[in-house]
Amino acid sequence: MGSGPNDRGLSRKHVMEQCHASLKRLDTDYIDIYQCHRYDPGTPLEELVMTMDILTRQGKILYWGVSEWPADKIIEVSELSRKMNAAPPISNQPCYHMFARNIEPEILPASEKYGMGQLVYSPLAQGALTGKYKPGEPHPEGSRARLEKEGHWLRGDLLSDETLYKVQELIPIANDLGISMPVLALAWCLRLPSVSSVIIGATSTKQIEENIKASGVALPASALERIEKVLHGSPVKP
Repeated sequence: MGSGPNDRGLSRKHVMEQCHASLKRLDTDYIDIYQCHRYDPGTPLEELVMTMDILTRQGKILYWGVSEWPADKIIEVSELSRKMNAAPPISNQPCYHMFARNIEPEILPASEKYGMGQLVYSPLAQGALTGKYKPGEPHPEGSRARLEKEGHWLRGDLLSDETLYKVQELIPIANDLGISMPVLALAWCLRLPSVSSVIIGATSTKQIEENIKASGVALPASALERIEKVLHGSPVKP
């Protein structure tokens, strides 16, 4: 990203230049999945599909995907890839967690139709679903909400008392299953067959070790029903 006219968007020039720059920074020969973040109305989809196909044929990327694209554009680029006999996108990277489910009505069905897996980010709702934030209490020292640069946008709906009261109602469900609240939240995302993976952020190896436990958790139907009641109900306040 930069201030120049070719320092943003999904034009062939920008994508090619940034792919080569990434390969150099990573000191590697190829990238496993190259994600095109956000749809660019200023670049024809034909140009983008051809660019990604060239990079694939050159062996500089193995696969490519999109991120935060609307359902209609996912359908359009997938159909166009077929018509052009080009490498199609195989993944979508959306925001998805218990309090952000906007991909379910249209984006998930569109992605599933074309065999695209979801690599969801923010599965813990920026930390709100860890249970460390308590309604009516100061945010913990060292938490992202206390950081000046990041906290200003995090201290909103995700950390409202209404949301945090619901998190407190979810904690007993995790306890009954013998798992932590973060594992419950991650396993909830992974309950969908079309969610290939969750993107987690961690500040310690302990957090990583705890979060990866979600990969082996299958939430029972009874737990999923309890979760839905909490998410769709009014928060219970003491």
